[in-house]
Amino acid sequence: MTKSRILGRRATTFGILGALVAASAGVAHADETVKIGEVAPLTGPASYLGKDTENGARLAVEEINEKGLVVGGKKVTLVLDTQDDAGDPRQATQVAQKLVDDKVAAIVGHMNSGTTIPASRIYSDAGIVQVSPSATNPAYTQQGFKTAYRVVATDAQQGPALADYARRTLKVRTVAIVDDATAYGQGLANEFEKRAKADGLSVVSHDATNDKATDFRAILTKIKGAHPDVIMYGGLDATGGPFAKQARQLGMAQKILAGDGLCADDLSKLAGDAADDVICSVAGSPLEKMPKGPGFMRRYEKRFGTHPVLNSPFAYDAVYVIAEAMKRAGSTAPDKILAAMPATNYEGVLGQTQFDSKGDLVHGTISLYKYVGGKQTLLDYVKN
Repeated sequence: MTKSRILGRRATTFGILGALVAASAGVAHADETVKIGEVAPLTGPASYLGKDTENGARLAVEEINEKGLVVGGKKVTLVLDTQDDAGDPRQATQVAQKLVDDKVAAIVGHMNSGTTIPASRIYSDAGIVQVSPSATNPAYTQQGFKTAYRVVATDAQQGPALADYARRTLKVRTVAIVDDATAYGQGLANEFEKRAKADGLSVVSHDATNDKATDFRAILTKIKGAHPDVIMYGGLDATGGPFAKQARQLGMAQKILAGDGLCADDLSKLAGDAADDVICSVAGSPLEKMPKGPGFMRRYEKRFGTHPVLNSPFAYDAVYVIAEAMKRAGSTAPDKILAAMPATNYEGVLGQTQFDSKGDLVHGTISLYKYVGGKQTLLDYVKN
């Protein structure tokens, strides 16, 4: 045998051995494209919040792909399958079924409690993990679905935080409550009312409007006659802003307590000067107080040319939680991801993310804000 043949055979043998060693060492040797579903209202009055949510998820996907994701020895490329549910429960279920048919590996969404809850049954039936970045109604994770998770605190924490603030800091004795009859607004208002009564506050009225309303003068006139010390509004800023504005136009000086649906930097665009009458809560830490918040803000602003609004850091961490579950499972199969989710212990922008047996955060945070000259200002934040 010639020397060149011997060297060629040795090179082939070493090449085969090298490939086997590389495979056994877990080096990525094949490409796989995996879809992550993301759902938020991209049309309608809450579309700016929905776009912020999408941006957070997109930033995470792009970063993960740039760093390189290896799952079970395969190089995985994530693709964000973004859908618009318009904040409508019926459209949410249609979108959910579409994502199941698209064979997504997991879901980040939905944004609203009123869309997250009806969609959750479809994901549960399909065995696909759903991580909501913003749905705060406790009912979402109380249905017994093993697929339901969230990376945000709940109204069972948010409502009481508002009620406690009213009693301890504002020193009020009476309160009027209004909600927009959605799963989010009504759920938050109900949790507030339970704690308010437990705190010894008198609830003089509890009225319902809807999430498309524009004229609140009839309800406000009724409330004005009852002379409550404070008003609690459960709903989003699209209605809550005009509600506060019309209250001031009627000469009402009461503070308006609200949840994260109203707690946005640009509330003054909807409420005008009446934004200064609002005290609101956010089911999470202030971005500047999040362990990795400042870095996230810089990356977000560089990528999208605008400031984070509200939900983007939560959607961002939700994607990373799913990616970490894939790595622990060594698989991108939905059932394997689902099996790995309870062991989540992820340190991200939000801080430490761990889930209890229902899929809620083990450690939740509520932040309280006021407005000064239309600018959001942190009052306090409370961890459970």
